[in-house]
Amino acid sequence: MGALSSFDGVVIAGYFLLVFAIAFLGARGETKKTSTNYFLAGRNVAWWIAGASLFASNIGSEHLVGLAGTGAASGLAVGHFELLASLILLVLGWVFVPLYLRSGVFTMPEFLERRYSPAARWYLAVVSIVAYVLTKISVTIYAGGVVFESLMGVGFWVGATIVVIATGVYTVFGGLKAVLYTDTVQAAVLLLGAALVTWLGFREVGGWDEVRTLVAPEFFEMWKPATHPEFPWTGILFGAPILGIWYWCTDQFIVQRVLSARDVEEARRATVFAGFLKLLPLFLFVGPGILAVALSAQGKLSLAASDQALPTLIVTLLPSGVRGLVCAGLLAALMSTLSSVFNSCSTVVTWDLYKKWRPDADEKHLVRVGQGATALLVLLGLAWIPFMKLVSGQLYTYLQSVQAYISPPIAAVFLLGVLYRRLNAAGAVAALWSGLVLGATRLLLELNRSHLAPGWLLRLAEMNFLHFAVLLFVATSAILVGVSLLTAPPRAEATALCLRPAPEVTSAAPVEASRFRPTASFWASCALVLAVLTIWWLF
Repeated sequence: MGALSSFDGVVIAGYFLLVFAIAFLGARGETKKTSTNYFLAGRNVAWWIAGASLFASNIGSEHLVGLAGTGAASGLAVGHFELLASLILLVLGWVFVPLYLRSGVFTMPEFLERRYSPAARWYLAVVSIVAYVLTKISVTIYAGGVVFESLMGVGFWVGATIVVIATGVYTVFGGLKAVLYTDTVQAAVLLLGAALVTWLGFREVGGWDEVRTLVAPEFFEMWKPATHPEFPWTGILFGAPILGIWYWCTDQFIVQRVLSARDVEEARRATVFAGFLKLLPLFLFVGPGILAVALSAQGKLSLAASDQALPTLIVTLLPSGVRGLVCAGLLAALMSTLSSVFNSCSTVVTWDLYKKWRPDADEKHLVRVGQGATALLVLLGLAWIPFMKLVSGQLYTYLQSVQAYISPPIAAVFLLGVLYRRLNAAGAVAALWSGLVLGATRLLLELNRSHLAPGWLLRLAEMNFLHFAVLLFVATSAILVGVSLLTAPPRAEATALCLRPAPEVTSAAPVEASRFRPTASFWASCALVLAVLTIWWLF
């Protein structure tokens, strides 16, 4: 569209300067001297910074455009994933955070090694790195190029390159502390921009009652039949939480934020704060898509395709300067996601691969390796740009769906591993590899479903991915439990990482058995659950 004015350009340039200034100020001091400071920001981060980073890291430009686009196509149902994230963040805070922080781990693969075996650690490390490069990094770079091309009139390659280099610079030199500080500001810019679009959209269309009149009633019904192709209620209730456990509770990309908190209570407050922030996308990100449909019905804008809902609203509704601010919000979304991926992936490379190879490496050397790994990821991102537009939309979608097929076995190994102390390394490795094979089989069947004859293979290929997630989780859980019970019990130290460790185990950081006393986090968690249930009841 290239619809931005010179004033918009000044606003965006000012945003870039602000991000670099905050990254520089946040990363000063001790950041580079130790691996704890570089990779985990010294484990001294306040709850509101960690919580804002949880939110900002999750929301990318493709997330923004996709939520608005799906809202324009089918209404509020896509908001289920945002509301479920609020509840699953509480699982992170109340179930996993105490175990992660008391174990002192740097990464999720390291936790798997302590709970199971080095083989489990290697599996998760390699799968995570490959998934980050092929999905998160590529998607975010592509989204950056599209934002520059569609809204700023800058060439796709130029825009994508600017995003990669700009984000890579402060991530390489600042480590996690720079990422956390910039994420906090980027979350504020992102929410402000989305709120402006929503408010102006409502004002233009004539208010809520007018929206309800212009848009079909099913757009406001979140609960869909079990046969719905995209959002079946059975898949939402049973499948989406499985993917959520993997993403919010076991993925290094997310969990690294709470690992940086100064203590368990601070980390828990961060998850609750992020949970409240995750209530907002239903209204500020999905809502604009519905507003675009209403405005289109009034003839006030032309909506060529559902995915154009947000860009069309920005160009149509916003005055000069404000457009620049909202575009800065889009850039904030993609830069926060990209910087988080760079930092998390470099942590896994350094801690789970390099340090296992060179266990005697000193602190400064590990930091340099981490910086080098981040720089390598930046170069890989730049090298990937020329191939991005060669990837068909269909194949691109399948690449993203890989995450849905690899996540259920990982979720099973983590969740059941902290709940049931009898599970052992043999069961975990069997579950992980069998899950990978089953997920890859489903992907191949889906790619070739046009050639399949009617039968159970075709039904498996066409099954909703949320339903398949349930099937895969149940299958890998059965393998995990079955193989564990048929083989020797786990070593005593491994059960110390369960919610209820064996009585004879003594660990350096035992789980306290003191009487529960409700804290502010507890009451805030109850309020968050009540808010989610209220929204579900209303819609």
